[in-house]
Amino acid sequence: MGSTTAKVIVYSTDPCSFCARVKGMLDKRGVEFVEVNLTKDPAGRVELVEKTGMMSFPQVVVGDHLVGGFNELLAAEQDGRLDELLAGAGPQQAPPAPPA
Repeated sequence: MGSTTAKVIVYSTDPCSFCARVKGMLDKRGVEFVEVNLTKDPAGRVELVEKTGMMSFPQVVVGDHLVGGFNELLAAEQDGRLDELLAGAGPQQAPPAPPA
């Protein structure tokens, strides 16, 4: 599938079978992602809560959109929302201008 325009972040921990499944699903699709392994990065826990309000693993964020864990990512893949998110608003796109 190639590179994506939206930034993808996977918050994970070790050991975590669902984290491995999420990363495998993204790898299989050719999606580049940044992994924040909370076993090795305790500061990432604070970032996870600030960005998502969640403390469960894994958590997948595409652009500014929280997809959720493995089941939510699988559902998004199956119904086409994942492709829309990957092709959609990444952090490099400017937000809409406020009304004048």
